[in-house]
Amino acid sequence: APDQPAPPAIASQSGGCGVAGGRMTDTRRRVKVYTLNEDRQWDDRGTGHVSSCYVERLKGMSLLVRAESDGSLLLESKINPNTAYQKQQDTLIVWSEAENYDLALSFQEKAGCDEIWEKICQVQGKDPSVDITQDLVDESEEERFDDMSSPGLELPSCELSRLEEIAELVASSLPSPLRREKLALALENEGYIKKLLEIFHVCEDLENIEGLHHLYEIIKGIFLLNRTALFEVMFSEECIMDVIGCLEYDPSLSQSRKHREFLTKTAKFKEVIPISDPELKQKIHQTYRVQYIQDMVLPTPSVFEENMLSTLHSFIFFNKVEIVGMLQEDEKFLTDLFAQLTDEATDEEKRQELVNFLKEFCAFSQTLQPQNRDAFFKTLSNMGILPALEVILGMDDAQVRSAATDIFSYLVEYNPSMVREFVMQEAQQNDDDILLINLIIEHMICDTDPELGGAVLLMGLLRTLVDPENMLATANKTEKTEFLGFFYKHCMHVLTAPLLANTTEDKPSKDDFQTAQLLALILELLTFCVEHHTYHIKNYIINKDILRRVLVLMASKHAFLALCALRFKRKIIGLKDEFYNRYIMKSFLFEPVVKAFLNNGSRYNLMNSAIIEMFEFIRVEDIKSLTAHVIENYWKALEDVDYVQTFKGLKLRFEQQRERQDNPKLDSMRSILRNHRYRRDARTLEDEEEMWFNTDEDDMEDGEAVVPPSDKTKNDEDIMDPISKFMERKKLKESEEKEVLLKTNLSGRQSPSFKLSFSSGTKSNLTSQSSASNLPGSPGSPGSPGSPGSPGSVSKSTSQMAAITTKGGLVGLVDYPDDDEEDDEDEDKEETLPLSKKAKLESS
Repeated sequence: APDQPAPPAIASQSGGCGVAGGRMTDTRRRVKVYTLNEDRQWDDRGTGHVSSCYVERLKGMSLLVRAESDGSLLLESKINPNTAYQKQQDTLIVWSEAENYDLALSFQEKAGCDEIWEKICQVQGKDPSVDITQDLVDESEEERFDDMSSPGLELPSCELSRLEEIAELVASSLPSPLRREKLALALENEGYIKKLLEIFHVCEDLENIEGLHHLYEIIKGIFLLNRTALFEVMFSEECIMDVIGCLEYDPSLSQSRKHREFLTKTAKFKEVIPISDPELKQKIHQTYRVQYIQDMVLPTPSVFEENMLSTLHSFIFFNKVEIVGMLQEDEKFLTDLFAQLTDEATDEEKRQELVNFLKEFCAFSQTLQPQNRDAFFKTLSNMGILPALEVILGMDDAQVRSAATDIFSYLVEYNPSMVREFVMQEAQQNDDDILLINLIIEHMICDTDPELGGAVLLMGLLRTLVDPENMLATANKTEKTEFLGFFYKHCMHVLTAPLLANTTEDKPSKDDFQTAQLLALILELLTFCVEHHTYHIKNYIINKDILRRVLVLMASKHAFLALCALRFKRKIIGLKDEFYNRYIMKSFLFEPVVKAFLNNGSRYNLMNSAIIEMFEFIRVEDIKSLTAHVIENYWKALEDVDYVQTFKGLKLRFEQQRERQDNPKLDSMRSILRNHRYRRDARTLEDEEEMWFNTDEDDMEDGEAVVPPSDKTKNDEDIMDPISKFMERKKLKESEEKEVLLKTNLSGRQSPSFKLSFSSGTKSNLTSQSSASNLPGSPGSPGSPGSPGSPGSVSKSTSQMAAITTKGGLVGLVDYPDDDEEDDEDEDKEETLPLSKKAKLESS
């Protein structure tokens, strides 16, 4: 049974395996015997050793397997000259002993398998190089003999009294491919189907229910023969309704179905534009009815029958291809269609029918081959489908607009460049309000569905249109530059209008679920633009102060919307663009994030993790300007967060930056050492260079002091405060922090007050553990940034980093700042920046 699942291979074992009594110790012939059970699983019948010899009782060469445990006979099987043996995976031999009895031998070694395989091939006269000794056939020997001896299948005479006999013949022929073939040929040659349909009329007139049940089984069986020639007869104009009638009398149902009544009375063919070609009209009727048979009349095919209906699927498919081709070639038909679509005099019901027809027409085009689809959409484009859609989308009828949206989606998915070219050309003649792309944005914004199903679809289409990956770049023009310039000038203000309208205050003016969903969709597209567009979106965000407005949504009661706003900012920070960074710092745009973080309290949720991840990114990527800004303005709000090392790490990064500014000599010293480091790799390292590698700041984690490994592990464990301890501390301080927050204006207008409001007294260190407090430069020490006494300054006595290295008995103190450095703004200048200057951006 080569088509059966392979049995498990025998496990290899080292050493010899012997049968009781020492009969055999050769592992090459060691096998497991398997049989296939009713559940198509292999059962292990035991392990033994196989041999081949002549067995008198069986009158032939046989395979013998004796158990290795007691020498009993596990298998005795004659090598039949006509049995199909198959070798699999070099160590398996599989065959069928009888119709429902499959056997397999799994060898421990390939050599033993090859030896037995040679014996089998020798008996059958086959070359041992083959993997299967006989050609597989589905039929039994008797059936093959019958098929070879008889030239064709003789059908019973088509009479009412013999319907049961005919039904049994059809049912018995279906399992065999050869008998199916002969039955199909007999049905074709003798005009048998039409005779059966004549008997159907007789049975209906006589109300012969038994005969009608037999006809149902016969016609269903003919469908499963899967022959195009039979379908052409059954689906002809004169036969198809009678075929559907036969299929109404399912024996498994208590009452017959009314399929013919539905097709003739309920389902009406609407000719929105008169079709002059009778062949085309007949093809449309036929396709609808066959589709109805497939979807509604025929019972759901079983797993075994599904492939038998493949020709029916193909029949429908090719009919649709023919219909599209014939309509596409009828220029008068398409011209009339688009003329009536755009004519203001066309009544609403007629226009709805026209749009639905066009939608179905485009859906049919999906069956075309790529080259034919190209010609199809080119024809529609030449006929003016996009201007027509523009007219339709501007109408009041919601159903018409919905169908037009579906048509637009076909066009965008097929060729977004064609749509972009059209909207750029129409922008030269029309106002922004009636541009096609703006109409699409407006429909997205005005979607009345509570789940915004239509808005989600339209947002996907917009995303496709503004995706630079599918934009063309030729020698003469660059579509990306032209289209994005057009989009940001004419369309972006329409897209962002709901966002700007809802964020005029410190919190969203409308915060219902549907509005939140819409704003989340808009933010998703804007985030995509930040990632894939360059200066266009950057100029728009900075000039329109978009990020500040987006961060207002951090105060939404809907967590998903607040996270969308945070993700938008995270995408901007991820670009590490100093233009964006300066904009964020100038407008104090970390305030809404810090406020949301503190309001989230000690809850360990997605908001908490996402905010920490953003600050962690700033720390890991060492974005110096943002690091300094966060520590100088928000350290007092964040210093107690010690269940992660992120904020402590940011503070250490900041202190290292200040050290470099205060001690320029360290930079020159480091430069000398770095030059030595690269120039003198070939020789033995000197002690100083060994110190360099041991204290290289790139290798430091969180910018901490380098300590011996055992101490470092202990130190990390001590510093990591469990979240439960943090939650207890937060509860004690919650009232104090909330009181401070209430007094603090976090809108960005009076940011220096936020910076000073957390400094009513010298706070305790970030951690209470002695190991952390012993670290020089621990955050929260007197004189740390934000304290009234020395705003933005760091005490040199506490900010020096002491790095202790132990290598080969050498102990030294080393401090090396980061490799790359960047000019930071003068902190005194930042601190003394007038409030009016900082508030200017707020009012712009």
